[in-house]
Amino acid sequence: MSLQSKTALVTGSTSGIGLGIARALAQAGANVVINGFGKTDAIETERAAIESEFGVKAHYSAADMTKPAEIAAMVAEAEQTFGAVDILVNNAGIQYVSAIEEFPVEKWDQIIAINLSSAFHTMRAAIPGMKSRGWGRIINTASAHSLVASPFKSAYVAAKHGIAGLTKTAALELATHKITVNCISPGYVWTPLVEAQIPDTMKARGMTKDQVIDEVLLKAQPTKEFVTVEQVAAIAAFLCTEAASQITGTNLSVDGGWTAQ
Repeated sequence: MSLQSKTALVTGSTSGIGLGIARALAQAGANVVINGFGKTDAIETERAAIESEFGVKAHYSAADMTKPAEIAAMVAEAEQTFGAVDILVNNAGIQYVSAIEEFPVEKWDQIIAINLSSAFHTMRAAIPGMKSRGWGRIINTASAHSLVASPFKSAYVAAKHGIAGLTKTAALELATHKITVNCISPGYVWTPLVEAQIPDTMKARGMTKDQVIDEVLLKAQPTKEFVTVEQVAAIAAFLCTEAASQITGTNLSVDGGWTAQ
């Protein structure tokens, strides 16, 4: 598979699943734009590593995914830098765990903005260029929580259900433009996001760390194994190939059997 001459923009890609996807697309030959928060030197290390390991160009955007103007500017900057945004991966996401009646309003607003609305804003900005070139791939990182719910995650579950609906709608609108739109719904992947929510879950449920891992995180996954970043990234890369050109509007579960139950 070769994505040479293509450019991929991956939001939320300074660590975790997003970084894994950016690296997989770069390995296939695409120039990449990474985005997200983190320490400046750590981000630069990852950006430089992509260039040196895969022989492509990698650019970093610090755009804030809660700010539509910054999102639009990021897409425009990517198009100006590389000439196009051929592949758009909406991966930015945050989590907060709390009962609904105690859920901070500002956390609800932030999660909806980053996990759902940012995908609308990036797509709105990138689709015209994809249409003009007659080719595009849009991949949204959803979650098993785009299909089922868990307690204490109201904003996250609502946002991910929204991503699944947005994916289907965009796929129908773009079906005759050789632009596919799909979402990938991982179960629990061992990432900084998952690791960071363990203390909150311990508090909310009165559990130890081991209990949270065994009785909450992996309880739902029949394989009793975490999904790996590399597995999700490989599926994203496959969706960019010609072999996947008739896969659109789908929600691809990668969850160890979670949603089969």
